[in-house]
Amino acid sequence: MKFNRAVIKVGSALIAPDNNGCSGKYILAIARFITECQKAGKEIILVSSGSVAAGRQLIQHGSPNPSIPTKQAMASVGQLKMMANWQRFFDVPCSQLLITHGDLKDRERYINIKNTLRILLENNVIPIVNENDTVATDELKVGDNDNLAALVALVSEADSLFIFSDINGVYDADPRSNPDAKLIPEIQSITPEIYAMAGSTNNHIATGGMKTKIQAAEKAVENGINTYILNGSDSQVFEKLLKGENPGTHFFASTEFTKAKKHWLKHTLKSNGKVFLDKGAINAVVNSGASLLPSGIKALLGDFNAGDSVELIDHDSKQVIAKGICQYSSNDLTRIQGKNSDQIQRILGFCPSKVIIHRDDMVVIAT
Repeated sequence: MKFNRAVIKVGSALIAPDNNGCSGKYILAIARFITECQKAGKEIILVSSGSVAAGRQLIQHGSPNPSIPTKQAMASVGQLKMMANWQRFFDVPCSQLLITHGDLKDRERYINIKNTLRILLENNVIPIVNENDTVATDELKVGDNDNLAALVALVSEADSLFIFSDINGVYDADPRSNPDAKLIPEIQSITPEIYAMAGSTNNHIATGGMKTKIQAAEKAVENGINTYILNGSDSQVFEKLLKGENPGTHFFASTEFTKAKKHWLKHTLKSNGKVFLDKGAINAVVNSGASLLPSGIKALLGDFNAGDSVELIDHDSKQVIAKGICQYSSNDLTRIQGKNSDQIQRILGFCPSKVIIHRDDMVVIAT
């Protein structure tokens, strides 16, 4: 099992298995697995459920189905406990990212999340992501951390997604009622028949069941991300993973990740402007695989926002040489074009990035 950057989603059943706050019963083994992955040079982003479960015993509610404001209060107090519970099992620092679906839909906030994750990983920090349950409304919620993990895998450009819960994977029948149900180790294509095999969750703390896991897998594999549903309560699962074995259900990516992203950038994403480059910038982008800096920009055309796609043009020949996602709006880029990256903060009063287009957000079209 080969991967370079993975998102690992851990469900509430593993965070608070006894419905009595956070526990290290299962997550110690998960933390060891993450540590071994880091030692092997792999990058890990953690999507952790459990804030509501962690705070459940600290907020009076008197009901098996608390109201939304009560759950938000539980999440508020439980998030700190959940984060502290993770940090105690790592020697490297952890960071907290609380996001909503609204953050992922907004272009500028999407770029900010991507940049933050990049810098955290570059500094060997483990990002721990959760939905911002304390403030999110239904309109802005993803609703479950399985699908949130898939979206985080997309924004972070992970090549693998591991969904850990207290189930072994996808079965051909409900194993709770059918003792002859068989685990499906590999799924090449997600069909209506696969969804029909998904039962509902019987855990009143959890927000998703097998259906949401399959939904998450579908989002991921369509974008070149291999996805696994695994039993995080079985310590042997992690030993098998480290040996390159598949102890659960593997959903195969429909295309190779790099090809999927390059195709999306080149053919699917609509360009909203043009950025004209000098010879030095063209050489750096095309021949050195470098990010685009403001110093190499000669002129702009079009009105675009941060997070929009733009074409990169040879200023002399007017040939399109690349396409990418711009970190700055056209208004801001006009003010910093031709300048050194170190001048951005002084000119604009802010500096979300010292590069205009990161090399990971760029596809070269002509050489």
